[in-house]
Amino acid sequence: MDAAYCSNIVREHSKSMGHVAIIDHKPRGGEKIDFCPAQKQRYKERSQAQRTNGRLKDEFGARHLRLKGPVKAMSHLMVGVVALRADQIFRLVT
Repeated sequence: MDAAYCSNIVREHSKSMGHVAIIDHKPRGGEKIDFCPAQKQRYKERSQAQRTNGRLKDEFGARHLRLKGPVKAMSHLMVGVVALRADQIFRLVT
């Protein structure tokens, strides 16, 4: 995540909407603020989801879908998800 998200304005806006901001603190000459254990686990899960979505877009064709109709788009995305999962299984085996 980029350091611009680590600002009090973003945190306060998130808090005013009733959300819990899971933003990694980037110290700028100060002291790093650590997550509580629940937030640390949530951050790890979110990071994994972001890596998966990034691979789906970059390596398995989800970035540029040029299709008409949601059914056809969903079928193409699901083929990419299956291929991504197979790739992950092969990585674990080897």
